[in-house]
Amino acid sequence: IMQMALLARLSLASSEGRESSLEERHAGSDEQTSEQSTKEAFQASHFDSDSQVRLGRSSVNDNLPNTRQLDEECDINDGMIRVPGDRTNYSSDASGEVADRGLSISSAPQRENVILPRLGHVCMEGPFVQRQTSDKGFPRIISSLSMDARDDFSAIENQVRELINDLGSDSIEGQRSATSEIRLLAKHNMENRIAIANCGAINLLVGLLHSPDAKIQENAVTALLNLSLSDINKIAIVNADAIDPLIHVLETGNPEAKENSAATLFSLSIIEENRVRIGRSGAVKPLVDLLGNGSPRGKKDAVTALFNLSILHENKGRIVQADALKHLVELMDPAAGMVDKAVAVLANLATIPEGRTAIGQARGIPALVEVVELGSAKAKENATAALLQLCTNSSRFCNIVLQEDAVPPLVALSQSGTPRAREKAQVLLSYFRSQRHGNSGRR
Repeated sequence: IMQMALLARLSLASSEGRESSLEERHAGSDEQTSEQSTKEAFQASHFDSDSQVRLGRSSVNDNLPNTRQLDEECDINDGMIRVPGDRTNYSSDASGEVADRGLSISSAPQRENVILPRLGHVCMEGPFVQRQTSDKGFPRIISSLSMDARDDFSAIENQVRELINDLGSDSIEGQRSATSEIRLLAKHNMENRIAIANCGAINLLVGLLHSPDAKIQENAVTALLNLSLSDINKIAIVNADAIDPLIHVLETGNPEAKENSAATLFSLSIIEENRVRIGRSGAVKPLVDLLGNGSPRGKKDAVTALFNLSILHENKGRIVQADALKHLVELMDPAAGMVDKAVAVLANLATIPEGRTAIGQARGIPALVEVVELGSAKAKENATAALLQLCTNSSRFCNIVLQEDAVPPLVALSQSGTPRAREKAQVLLSYFRSQRHGNSGRR
């Protein structure tokens, strides 16, 4: 009875808190250098969770790599983009179990400054947390909590251990019930996520991604999505060889399972080394398929995952080869509601020759010029960065851009855009002038 009362208090505290806001690790300030701001893209990644867990702003922005290239990576605007899970509190243009605004995308893990209404404040990177290696093969978190909080934590662990027995059973109903309960527990707060991981649930959940039962598969992938909000769990999930099973769900699951698989891949790819593993594991093609054929939420999940993967140079070619450009150009239609997200990915891909060729073939240049004229502040930045790449690397593309009457909106942007947008617009206009004078001289 005491345990049930405790769990009820925990659940109530979580629902009352609505505290979820995975703070964007790349807070993409316009005042930062263009190279660094590109790493901070997709600024308000909207993790749509029933119980929203508010994570403090990441402190790792200073560690973001500087590419020293022309917009090696791009920014997304301040609009919401989500990594989803459960859709019960679906809002804005984002969806998912964890409605966290501003998912960070730095190359280093973000700090989890967790607000726990019942269990108190726990800073996972602070001096009161010890990490030990458990017999499950991933770090175990031991917090120096108060006695009451420690008892609460133990109660959750005891409940999870009971559920784990059902996860490993041969009963379909038992597995459905256990995955559903773990999925719910993982939504509530960071302490629950730590307890679930400590008890060894991650390996079992990864195994259930291959379940022939659609509901078990959906619950398992959504539970992993929620667990992945912890950076420690991100590592544990990847170490449990979850990437290939997640791709399996992406290819075979029901619509919600596919959406949440894409969202989980996005969440995992916040850690830079995971982008390499995910890209090399064959995730790009099914993500592009979801981008083209998924539900609206599925497309948003796919484009966020592809953006994160496109930060890594070796993944850009994979994304282009998977024929993503035609879908990205289609999503630049304002009616799709994903202009900012699509143009951010497209601008990243414009930094490689095959990406520029594919943009031209997909008739992406008129769409980019339209975004420079009519898009949001962040979209204008990224569209101008893409046009700069296209024009400075191809006289043919440069002529097409001029034929699309790009100069007036670029002039306006050079005077009134964000600092980065003004810079890119001025460089591009200067390039146009130098080309015109050069051609006059040759005559």
